[in-house]
Amino acid sequence: MKITWIGHACFSIEAEEGRIITDPFAEEIPYEFPEVAADLVMISHEHFDHNAAHRIPGDRSVVHGTGSFEIGGIPIEGIPGYHDDEGGAARGENILYAFTLESVRIAHLGDLGAPLDEAQREALADVDVLLIPVGGHYTIDARQAASLLDELPQVKLVIPMHFKTDVISDWPIETVEEFESLMDNVRRIGASAVELTRQSLPEQREVWILDHA
Repeated sequence: MKITWIGHACFSIEAEEGRIITDPFAEEIPYEFPEVAADLVMISHEHFDHNAAHRIPGDRSVVHGTGSFEIGGIPIEGIPGYHDDEGGAARGENILYAFTLESVRIAHLGDLGAPLDEAQREALADVDVLLIPVGGHYTIDARQAASLLDELPQVKLVIPMHFKTDVISDWPIETVEEFESLMDNVRRIGASAVELTRQSLPEQREVWILDHA
Protein backbone atom coordinates (compact mmCIF):
# COMPACT_ATOMS: atom_id res chain seq x y z
CA MET A 1 0.00 0.00 0.00
CA LYS A 2 0.96 3.63 -0.37
CA ILE A 3 0.48 6.17 2.43
CA THR A 4 0.69 9.85 1.51
CA TRP A 5 0.56 12.68 4.03
CA ILE A 6 -1.36 15.47 2.33
CA GLY A 7 -1.02 17.72 5.39
CA HIS A 8 -2.49 18.34 8.84
CA ALA A 9 -4.47 15.14 9.68
CA CYS A 10 -5.22 14.28 6.06
CA PHE A 11 -3.75 11.15 4.47
CA SER A 12 -4.37 9.30 1.25
CA ILE A 13 -4.00 5.55 1.72
CA GLU A 14 -4.03 3.47 -1.47
CA ALA A 15 -4.35 -0.29 -1.13
CA GLU A 16 -5.74 -3.31 -2.94
CA GLU A 17 -9.09 -2.72 -1.25
CA GLY A 18 -9.33 0.89 -2.46
CA ARG A 19 -8.28 4.43 -1.58
CA ILE A 20 -9.08 6.03 1.78
CA ILE A 21 -8.84 9.76 2.53
CA THR A 22 -8.73 10.71 6.20
CA ASP A 23 -9.85 14.06 7.63
CA PRO A 24 -9.82 16.21 4.47
CA PHE A 25 -9.39 19.90 5.31
CA ALA A 26 -11.36 22.85 3.94
CA GLU A 27 -10.12 25.40 1.43
CA GLU A 28 -9.09 27.77 4.24
CA ILE A 29 -6.22 25.44 5.14
CA PRO A 30 -3.35 26.34 2.78
CA TYR A 31 -1.89 22.88 2.17
CA GLU A 32 -2.15 21.87 -1.46
CA PHE A 33 -5.05 19.47 -1.86
CA PRO A 34 -4.82 16.84 -4.60
CA GLU A 35 -7.60 16.27 -7.10
CA VAL A 36 -8.07 12.59 -6.40
CA ALA A 37 -11.10 10.39 -6.08
CA ALA A 38 -11.49 7.97 -3.20
CA ASP A 39 -13.62 5.01 -2.26
CA LEU A 40 -13.92 5.99 1.37
CA VAL A 41 -13.59 9.23 3.36
CA MET A 42 -13.14 9.09 7.13
CA ILE A 43 -14.12 12.07 9.27
CA SER A 44 -12.93 12.15 12.87
CA HIS A 45 -14.97 15.21 13.90
CA GLU A 46 -16.93 18.11 12.48
CA HIS A 47 -14.33 20.88 12.40
CA PHE A 48 -13.54 22.62 9.12
CA ASP A 49 -9.94 21.44 9.05
CA HIS A 50 -11.05 17.79 9.24
CA ASN A 51 -14.49 17.36 7.66
CA ALA A 52 -14.30 18.68 4.08
CA ALA A 53 -15.62 15.56 2.37
CA HIS A 54 -17.01 17.80 -0.38
CA ARG A 55 -13.47 18.12 -1.74
CA ILE A 56 -13.37 14.43 -2.66
CA PRO A 57 -15.07 13.86 -6.04
CA GLY A 58 -16.88 10.80 -7.26
CA ASP A 59 -19.04 8.11 -5.77
CA ARG A 60 -17.48 7.57 -2.33
CA SER A 61 -18.67 6.51 1.08
CA VAL A 62 -18.23 8.88 4.02
CA VAL A 63 -17.68 7.44 7.48
CA HIS A 64 -18.37 9.53 10.56
CA GLY A 65 -19.49 7.27 13.34
CA THR A 66 -18.57 4.84 16.06
CA GLY A 67 -18.98 1.08 16.15
CA SER A 68 -17.79 -1.85 14.07
CA PHE A 69 -18.74 -2.04 10.40
CA GLU A 70 -17.47 -2.98 6.96
CA ILE A 71 -17.52 -0.79 3.86
CA GLY A 72 -16.32 -2.00 0.48
CA GLY A 73 -14.69 -5.01 2.10
CA ILE A 74 -12.72 -2.85 4.55
CA PRO A 75 -13.32 -3.68 8.23
CA ILE A 76 -13.49 -0.50 10.30
CA GLU A 77 -13.88 0.28 13.96
CA GLY A 78 -14.91 3.79 14.99
CA ILE A 79 -13.75 4.31 18.55
CA PRO A 80 -15.34 7.10 20.61
CA GLY A 81 -13.07 9.72 22.13
CA TYR A 82 -12.71 13.40 22.88
CA HIS A 83 -11.03 16.42 21.32
CA ASP A 84 -9.96 17.65 24.77
CA ASP A 85 -9.21 16.39 28.26
CA GLU A 86 -12.51 17.71 29.64
CA GLY A 87 -14.76 14.96 28.32
CA GLY A 88 -15.56 16.98 25.22
CA ALA A 89 -16.65 20.11 27.09
CA ALA A 90 -14.06 22.31 25.36
CA ARG A 91 -13.91 20.99 21.78
CA GLY A 92 -16.36 18.13 21.49
CA GLU A 93 -16.06 14.52 20.47
CA ASN A 94 -13.41 12.87 18.31
CA ILE A 95 -13.52 9.47 16.63
CA LEU A 96 -10.46 7.22 16.43
CA TYR A 97 -10.55 4.85 13.47
CA ALA A 98 -8.88 1.46 13.22
CA PHE A 99 -9.10 -0.37 9.89
CA THR A 100 -7.38 -3.14 7.98
CA LEU A 101 -5.85 -2.91 4.50
CA GLU A 102 -3.73 -5.65 2.94
CA SER A 103 -3.56 -7.43 6.32
CA VAL A 104 -2.07 -4.33 7.97
CA ARG A 105 -4.03 -2.81 10.86
CA ILE A 106 -3.90 1.00 10.76
CA ALA A 107 -5.28 3.55 13.21
CA HIS A 108 -5.88 7.27 12.68
CA LEU A 109 -6.41 9.12 15.96
CA GLY A 110 -7.93 12.30 14.54
CA ASP A 111 -7.69 15.19 16.99
CA LEU A 112 -7.32 13.06 20.09
CA GLY A 113 -7.08 15.43 23.03
CA ALA A 114 -6.77 13.12 26.03
CA PRO A 115 -4.87 10.02 27.14
CA LEU A 116 -6.30 6.68 26.08
CA ASP A 117 -8.87 5.03 28.30
CA GLU A 118 -9.10 1.27 28.80
CA ALA A 119 -11.65 0.74 26.03
CA GLN A 120 -9.54 2.68 23.54
CA ARG A 121 -6.40 0.77 24.48
CA GLU A 122 -8.21 -2.52 23.93
CA ALA A 123 -9.57 -1.38 20.56
CA LEU A 124 -6.07 -0.35 19.42
CA ALA A 125 -4.26 -3.40 20.80
CA ASP A 126 -3.75 -5.01 17.39
CA VAL A 127 -2.70 -1.90 15.45
CA ASP A 128 0.48 -2.08 13.35
CA VAL A 129 0.62 1.48 11.97
CA LEU A 130 -0.42 4.51 14.01
CA LEU A 131 -1.15 7.98 12.61
CA ILE A 132 -0.91 10.20 15.67
CA PRO A 133 -1.22 13.95 16.41
CA VAL A 134 1.78 15.43 18.21
CA GLY A 135 1.42 19.24 17.96
CA GLY A 136 -0.45 19.94 21.17
CA HIS A 137 -2.85 22.81 21.96
CA TYR A 138 -5.78 21.30 20.04
CA THR A 139 -4.59 17.70 20.52
CA ILE A 140 -2.25 15.67 22.66
CA ASP A 141 1.27 17.05 22.58
CA ALA A 142 4.62 15.39 21.94
CA ARG A 143 5.09 14.06 25.47
CA GLN A 144 1.53 12.78 25.69
CA ALA A 145 1.95 11.08 22.30
CA ALA A 146 5.16 9.41 23.45
CA SER A 147 3.45 8.24 26.65
CA LEU A 148 0.51 6.90 24.65
CA LEU A 149 2.88 4.83 22.53
CA ASP A 150 4.24 3.21 25.69
CA GLU A 151 0.73 1.79 26.15
CA LEU A 152 0.68 0.28 22.65
CA PRO A 153 3.89 -1.75 22.47
CA GLN A 154 2.73 -3.76 19.45
CA VAL A 155 2.75 -0.72 17.10
CA LYS A 156 5.53 -1.15 14.54
CA LEU A 157 5.29 2.09 12.60
CA VAL A 158 4.39 5.57 13.86
CA ILE A 159 3.65 8.47 11.52
CA PRO A 160 3.18 11.84 13.29
CA MET A 161 0.65 14.40 12.06
CA HIS A 162 -1.11 17.61 13.09
CA PHE A 163 2.01 19.63 13.85
CA LYS A 164 3.28 23.05 12.80
CA THR A 165 4.90 23.30 9.37
CA ASP A 166 5.95 26.03 6.98
CA VAL A 167 2.39 26.04 5.62
CA ILE A 168 0.67 26.67 8.97
CA SER A 169 3.50 28.46 10.76
CA ASP A 170 1.13 30.82 12.62
CA TRP A 171 -0.93 28.07 14.28
CA PRO A 172 -0.52 27.67 18.09
CA ILE A 173 0.82 24.13 17.76
CA GLU A 174 4.36 22.82 17.99
CA THR A 175 6.63 21.46 15.29
CA VAL A 176 7.51 17.77 15.09
CA GLU A 177 10.99 18.23 16.57
CA GLU A 178 10.01 17.73 20.22
CA PHE A 179 8.28 14.46 19.43
CA GLU A 180 11.27 13.45 17.34
CA SER A 181 13.60 14.13 20.29
CA LEU A 182 11.57 11.84 22.56
CA MET A 183 11.50 8.85 20.23
CA ASP A 184 14.03 6.23 19.13
CA ASN A 185 14.49 4.91 15.59
CA VAL A 186 13.29 8.05 13.84
CA ARG A 187 13.57 8.36 10.07
CA ARG A 188 13.10 11.56 8.10
CA ILE A 189 11.67 10.16 4.89
CA GLY A 190 12.24 13.28 2.78
CA ALA A 191 9.03 12.68 0.81
CA SER A 192 5.29 12.82 1.37
CA ALA A 193 4.63 9.17 0.54
CA VAL A 194 5.85 5.73 1.59
CA GLU A 195 5.01 2.25 0.39
CA LEU A 196 4.77 -0.71 2.72
CA THR A 197 3.49 -4.25 3.04
CA ARG A 198 2.88 -6.55 5.97
CA GLN A 199 6.28 -8.09 5.29
CA SER A 200 8.11 -4.75 5.13
CA LEU A 201 6.92 -3.41 8.47
CA PRO A 202 9.85 -2.72 10.81
CA GLU A 203 10.71 -5.52 13.21
CA GLN A 204 11.30 -2.92 15.93
CA ARG A 205 9.20 0.23 16.19
CA GLU A 206 10.18 3.09 13.93
CA VAL A 207 8.91 6.64 13.55
CA TRP A 208 8.68 7.90 9.97
CA ILE A 209 8.36 11.66 9.56
CA LEU A 210 6.86 12.56 6.20
CA ASP A 211 6.93 15.85 4.33
CA HIS A 212 3.52 17.25 3.47
CA ALA A 213 2.46 16.79 -0.16
